Amino acid sequence: MIKEKIKQLAKQYFEDTVEMRRHLHQNPELSFQEEKTGRFIVEKLNEFNVSNEHGCALNGVVGLIEGKNPKKQVIALRADMDALPIQEASEVSYKSKNDGVMHACGHDVHTASLLGTARILSELKNEFEGTVKLIFQPAEERFPGGASIMIDEGVLENPKPTRIFGQHVHPPLEAGKIGLKPGMYMASADEIYVTVKGKGGHGALPQDCIDPIVITAHIITALQQIVSRKANPTTPSVLTFGKINSTGGSTNIIPNEIKLEGTFRTMDEAWRKKAHRTIRSMAKRIAKSMGGACKIKILKGYPSLINDDALTEKTKQFAIEYLGKENVVDLPIRMTAEDFSYFSQKMPACFYRLGTGNPAKGITSPVHTNTFDIDETSLELSSGLMAWLAIKELESE
Repeated sequence: MIKEKIKQLAKQYFEDTVEMRRHLHQNPELSFQEEKTGRFIVEKLNEFNVSNEHGCALNGVVGLIEGKNPKKQVIALRADMDALPIQEASEVSYKSKNDGVMHACGHDVHTASLLGTARILSELKNEFEGTVKLIFQPAEERFPGGASIMIDEGVLENPKPTRIFGQHVHPPLEAGKIGLKPGMYMASADEIYVTVKGKGGHGALPQDCIDPIVITAHIITALQQIVSRKANPTTPSVLTFGKINSTGGSTNIIPNEIKLEGTFRTMDEAWRKKAHRTIRSMAKRIAKSMGGACKIKILKGYPSLINDDALTEKTKQFAIEYLGKENVVDLPIRMTAEDFSYFSQKMPACFYRLGTGNPAKGITSPVHTNTFDIDETSLELSSGLMAWLAIKELESE
């Protein structure tokens, strides 16, 4: 039976998958700099007898596994491969060797898992019909996002997949489980850059100045009304400012200028556009009313991620067959963002969460922290499950 074969291969190659993950974790590369990561992926795909091309979106890799009757249908599996600018604090044997760079979002896990899946599918290619396209994507962590660039460069053509799957580590969920959410799942994400200009001077003589710090404080406070008073209560929205800097200020110096950086996230495209206009209008009017000036740049980032209802429900049932009902959970919406959303706008997509936590082992750190790690037993599940989902989906049409 194909399920038992997949599980046996996932178990057989588990230690190799862990080794690949640890190699990637030790050698992280930032967005658009994943040159060595791309070469490593190519080396492994060649070892697994998987045809591939390297260089889409600079460092991306695309592999093809053709089963019997390869033109019958095509599905895609995607993993991201870039790291974050974080100094790793954990003292594990596979700690990052690159100063200030760390796989703190689990993309090493995603890449190693998809390589493990590729190995399994390559060995079983005479037991399924259709083609599986493997997408190893660079630059998920940095606008404009590697997914959009790969799409522009034709990753979804020749051959053209009709559905796509992706997975992401999820520390709150214990290893051995996965989670899914049909429909709207993750938010859009926009970057906001504000420059508030005033007139600097002596801190003891504010009457001779136009204080940009006070203006900025009013702007930050007022803009929170966009979520609390402007948004439809049924539309999730988040507005957060995470960075504020002055130019030339001190304890007794009022600066000339303040720079403010933040993010706006929501799940409604019409409201997203309206909110952008409101942010610009409110900030500029507040600054002007207080004698200053304000410039705003809003970079429109990733769109909302929508899981296809029918595909996600099928995926849930396939996962229950593979893992058992007790290990497949329903998830709530998230206000985090993912450039997998670009794929979800092009075809039916399912983006699910892989449990990687283990409180008993002390593995609880969230993603994007300097102590993030996973329970590596999840790598046997991750590679096997994705192979199972691919074959079951090819069989279902």
